[in-house]
Amino acid sequence: MTSIKSLPQNKIPAMPTDRKYDAPSSGEKLFNRVFGFLAGVGIAPSFIYLLEVKGRKSGKIYSTAVNLLEIGGKQFLVAPRGRTQWVRNAEAAGEVTLKRGARRRFRLRPLQDSEKPHVLKTYLTNYKTAVQKFFPIRPDAPLEEFAMIGAGYPAFEVIAA
Repeated sequence: MTSIKSLPQNKIPAMPTDRKYDAPSSGEKLFNRVFGFLAGVGIAPSFIYLLEVKGRKSGKIYSTAVNLLEIGGKQFLVAPRGRTQWVRNAEAAGEVTLKRGARRRFRLRPLQDSEKPHVLKTYLTNYKTAVQKFFPIRPDAPLEEFAMIGAGYPAFEVIAA
């Protein structure tokens, strides 16, 4: 991936719709497990939830920590690493469970690319420390730049089931 610092001014690489999944390192996996556990018992930061989803092939329940974003009374999930396994499983299942102490089921509505710029910008702004490395632009970039990369970032509105 092109480094943010090496990009010339006004040159933003468009994200391919088939953007490769950026797998976590073993350290990131451990970090995610710890925060997933803490979220599951209700003691992680308020925006971190444990997402549980049924495997599309195995039927087994898989879990991962996610950042739940709220904008204007609506809730959103963004996959900064691209088309992760949780994204593929959630698309197949049509629903997920979010756990923060208690479990609650939700339906997911995939966002159209035209709906993503504001959500992606807010997500990157709110969670910059954790997710900047997955974005080729900075949080203060104009919405037009987020529109150019939106296809590479699965995003969903979270709706109570």
